[in-house]
Amino acid sequence: MKAEELRALQAPLKERYKEQAATALQTLKVEGELRQDKVTCVVKSARGPIEAGLHPSTGGTGEFACSGDMLLEALVGCAGVTLAAVATAMNIHVRGGTLRAEGDLDFRGTLGVAKDADIGFKEIRLYIHLDTDAPADQVETLIKLTKRYCVVFQTLQKPPTMTTTVTK
Repeated sequence: MKAEELRALQAPLKERYKEQAATALQTLKVEGELRQDKVTCVVKSARGPIEAGLHPSTGGTGEFACSGDMLLEALVGCAGVTLAAVATAMNIHVRGGTLRAEGDLDFRGTLGVAKDADIGFKEIRLYIHLDTDAPADQVETLIKLTKRYCVVFQTLQKPPTMTTTVTK
C-alpha cells in the first residue's frame, strides 16, 4: 500500500472523529465460554474460536492456547500493523522484518506457591528487526511513532482502570 492510499482510507475516519469526537470512542468486545471439564475457556474471536487453557508451567498439556502467549501475540500483531502503517505514512520502504515479544513470569505467583511472587509479567521485551535502507534517524522516528500509536503497547505501558461485574 502506498502512503496516498492509506491516507485516502483514513481521511474520512479522521475527519469524522475530529468533527464528532464521540464516534471515536468505541467499545471492543470479546466473549468466552467456560469449559470446566477441561479447565479451558473458548474465546470467541473474529477469526474463529480459540480454546485457552493452562500453560504447561501451571499443569497444562500445551494443547491449548496460553493467555500469556496470547497477550504477547497481541503485542506483536498490534506493533507490526502499527509499524507497517507508520512506515507507509512516512514513505519509509521496509522490505520486511520480524517482531518478537518475550515476557518474564514467575509461575509461583499464579499457583499461589509464594505470596511475595508477583502475578503477571515482570518484564516484557519487544524486539524489532527491520530490512530497510532508511537512515537511522527515520528508523528512530518510525519506532517512536509505532510505540506511541500501538494500542496494545500503550495499554501495557499505562494500564487502564479495570472493573469486574459478576452475574448469576
